[in-house]
Amino acid sequence: MDVALREVPLVFFEEQGVIIAHCVPLDVSSCGHTMEEAMCNIRDAVTGFIESCEDKGTLEQVLAESGFVKRGTSWQPPALLSVATFNVPA
Repeated sequence: MDVALREVPLVFFEEQGVIIAHCVPLDVSSCGHTMEEAMCNIRDAVTGFIESCEDKGTLEQVLAESGFVKRGTSWQPPALLSVATFNVPA
C-alpha cells in the first residue's frame, strides 16, 4: 500500500453480541467478538479496500469523493463531528 491514511474515524456498536466496526468515510465495515478483534478486522478490511482501489487505479478519486484531503504524502479524512442517536416514530 503506497498511501498513508491518518486518523481515520471509526464507529463501534454491538449487534447481537458481536462488535461491529464501521469506517464511516469509506463505508467499510467488519466485526469481531472483542473490541481488539473488531479493530484488527476493520484495519484489514480498510487495507484491503485501499489496495483494491490502488489496483484499479481509482484510489485518489475514491478518497477525494469520500471527503479525504491530500496533505503531502498522506490523506486526512473528513472530521467526525458527532455520534448521535434518535428515535424513529412507529
